[in-house]
Order: sequence, then C-alpha cells, then structure tokens
Amino acid sequence: MQIIENQSLKLYNTFAISANARYFAEIHSEAELKETLQQNTQPLFLLGGGSNILLTQDFDGLVIKNSILGKEIIESISEHVLVRIGAGENWHQAVLWTLAHDFGGLENLSLIPGTIGASPIQNIGAYGVELKDTFHKLEAMEIATGDIHTFTKADCQFGYRESIFKKALKDKYVITQVYFQLTQANHKINISYGAIQDVLNSKNIKNPTIHDVSNAVIAIRSSKLPDPAKIGNAGSFFKNPEIPQAQFDGLKQKFPTIPSFPSEKGGVKVPAGWLIEQCGWKGTRRGDAGCYDKQALVLVNYGNAKGAEIWQLAMDIADSVEEKFGIRLLPEVNVI
Repeated sequence: MQIIENQSLKLYNTFAISANARYFAEIHSEAELKETLQQNTQPLFLLGGGSNILLTQDFDGLVIKNSILGKEIIESISEHVLVRIGAGENWHQAVLWTLAHDFGGLENLSLIPGTIGASPIQNIGAYGVELKDTFHKLEAMEIATGDIHTFTKADCQFGYRESIFKKALKDKYVITQVYFQLTQANHKINISYGAIQDVLNSKNIKNPTIHDVSNAVIAIRSSKLPDPAKIGNAGSFFKNPEIPQAQFDGLKQKFPTIPSFPSEKGGVKVPAGWLIEQCGWKGTRRGDAGCYDKQALVLVNYGNAKGAEIWQLAMDIADSVEEKFGIRLLPEVNVI
C-alpha cells in the first residue's frame, strides 16, 4: 500500500479547493483497507467522491480514498432483484448500470454526484425518492478492529439526510459494499415531484418508463446545477429546514407565497433555496466565492476561492435567513 506525503486534494473535491493531506492512500479492496487502518497512527479522514465536503484547511493526518469497485447481481426473485455495488463506484454511473439492466428504483436519483459508499451516510434523496427506499443492507469495516459488520435498513437509522453514520457511529466505520433491492418488472414510476411531469409533457411522453424519468431528472439537474468540472461546487449546500406547523402558519401570514411540503416528522419542510433567494443572495459573488445565479441553494467556487471564504459566505447567508424568517439553515455539506 503506497502512502503519499503532502498530497494535494484539489482534484479530489468537487469544490476544487486547494488543500493538502499530510498523508494520502487510495485503497481498492477490503484487504488493502484493513492493512492501511492497522498501520495508521494518524488522524483519519475518509474520502469518497469529494462531492459533499468543503475543505477549509489542510488535513494533518491520513486521507483514505475509497476506490473499492464492483457491480454484481446477487439474487433475482420474481419482480425484484438484489444488487451489490462497491463503495468506490461513482453513484451516477451505477444508476446508469441499473437502468441498462432495466432495474427500477434509482432513476429519480440520476446525476447526483458522489460515490455509492457515501450515499447511505447522507441518505441521499431527490425528486421524491430517498436512498432508503431501495436500500437493503450494507457492509462496513470497523476502523478500530478491521472487522466487517452488516447493517440493515433499521440499523442505519435513516432520516432526512441523516443516518447513524453521521451520529452515533460517525468516524467509526468505513462502508465497503451497498446492497439495493430494485424492481425488474412493474416498476413504480414516481413523477410527482418537481418539474419531472413538465419535462415529460414537453416531450409528449404519456406513459413514461424508468429511462424517461432518468432522462428528465438529468435534464432538470443539468439546467439548474453547475457542472463541477467547470464551476467548483458540492450541489445543495444547505438542508431544507423542517419546522413545526405552527411556526409555518405564522410565516405564511407574513410571507403568503412561502412554499412548503410535508415533513416525515409531521412538521413542514421549507425549501432552503427559496429562503436564500428571498434574502437577495442569488447570484451574489465575493471574489471567487459565490451563490449560484441559477439555484440559490448552491454555493460555488469560480476559480481560486478558499474554503474559509465559501464557509464565511455560507454563514452570512444563514445569518440573514435566520434574521428574516427565524429559521436557521444547517449545512448539508461536511465542513473540514
């Protein structure tokens, strides 16, 4: 296992922030991962696709890049199929692989940046679907022992952009394999959220397939979100806040056009992008740090912004939203 010293992380984070790791290792198997963990005595940071992090400083320790690959059909029963995908696989490419096999369930999650291994940690979601809807189980290596443990859906304690790996088990495990239960017949088409129906209507598609839904989602995301290869970003920077119904009712009286949708917890979820836009931040730029002009929820690096500059912009945005609406925005991105 090769350990590289003073490795630049600019190419390993989609914000394209210049920061260095004191030590860096890329692993391709559970055996390599176990060996690296056993030998390591430094502070540890686990890196997937780097699409959900903001680096505000150098990391004085070991960064492990998880590159465990593999896509496999494990079991096929009637209308369902169980697949196993390595944690280092690119999320979108894995979704396209399931679609190539006509497996349904992940199409609404097309074009989300990042890796398979990071997806359960965040319980990623988009357009009315969350990872937990198709999640079956995962395998993860315990950092302290090198032992592999299996986690069921219940074990993962999924919530809105949450899991046990962001709470009680934070920094204790490395996810190595994720299993999904998908459909191979009688697919459940979900076009109720966002602009999917509008896109399908524009193409005169009356009975959409999972491929049509995926293409629609890709078109929508491409129109709203900047390509990280061209403008550094980590997608949605903030979570959509969830507030009690009574608080929302009060805001509705003061701001009649405020949008909302139901929260699983019984409250109300308010689009963070709308709140930010109402505070005048959309399109704002400070040097190379900015709030994207097509989607206020996305913060961007136009070239040479420092992570600390983007973080300061994020905190100023959160402060202004709290001052105007009494709602504190929380970052969806992990700040290092």
